[in-house]
Amino acid sequence: MEYDKAYKLLAKQENISNSKAKELIDKGLVRVGGRKVSIARGEIKTNTKFNVKDVEPIRMIFQDEDIVAVDKPAFLTADEISRKFPDYFLLNRLDKETSGVMLFAKNEAFQSKAIKEFKHNRVYKEYVAVVEGKVIDEIEIDKPILTTRDRKGSARSKVDSKNGKPAKSTIYPMFVEGNKSKVKVIIDTGRTHQIRVHLNSAGYPIIGDSVYGKPSSNVTRVLLHSKRTKIFDYDFESKEPKEFRVFGLN
Repeated sequence: MEYDKAYKLLAKQENISNSKAKELIDKGLVRVGGRKVSIARGEIKTNTKFNVKDVEPIRMIFQDEDIVAVDKPAFLTADEISRKFPDYFLLNRLDKETSGVMLFAKNEAFQSKAIKEFKHNRVYKEYVAVVEGKVIDEIEIDKPILTTRDRKGSARSKVDSKNGKPAKSTIYPMFVEGNKSKVKVIIDTGRTHQIRVHLNSAGYPIIGDSVYGKPSSNVTRVLLHSKRTKIFDYDFESKEPKEFRVFGLN
C-alpha cells in the first residue's frame, strides 16, 4: 500500500494547488470516513477519498453610520473576517469554528465607546451550544480562566483559581434528547475559550470540540453559536445553523 502526504493527495483529488489543499485541512474542512484530517503533512493512503465541507458565505445582519453586524460562518477566523472589512474596527472575536454575531465599528469614536461597554461587561452576549450530558437546571459557572499561548500564538485556556482572570457563564437548559442537551449560555465576561472551558469543567463538554469537549464522528465543527448580542440600543440576532438540529435537539 502506497502513502503520501494528505495535502498532496487532496490537491490531486480536488484539482487545486498544494497550498490551497493545506489551507482547507488547516481550517478543519476536510474529513475521511467521518473523521477530521488534522495534519496536512501527515502520511495517508494514496487511494483515500476526501470529503471537503463548503464554508457558508458571510451574511450582513445590519449596518448604519456607526456599526456593522455580520453573521460569521464556522471555519473562518476572526482575522479572516476582518480582512473582508479593512476599513472598519473589529469589536468582538469568535473562535474559528464558532458561528454567529460579530461586530465592527465604522469609526474611531464609536469604537472607543463600544470598547468601554465590553470592558465594563455591559454587552449582552447570548450563545447556544450542544453538549454531552443532561442539563435540566440553570447552572452558574463562576471560575477564573487562565489563557496561555504557544510559539505560534495559538491560545489554550483552563480554569485556574490562583492565576486566572474572573469569568462567569450562566447556563440555561433548552432541550434534552438522550444524553445530549441544547443549552443557552449567557456570558458576563469574554475570556478566550470561556464557554468551552466552563462547560467542560462543569461536566458538559461541547460536542464537536476536539480541544476541550467531545469529538463526534457525525459533527464537523464545535457546536457553539453566538446567537444574540446587545450593545447600546442595538440588538442583533443570528439564526442557529442547521448543524444544531443534530441529535433531534429542536
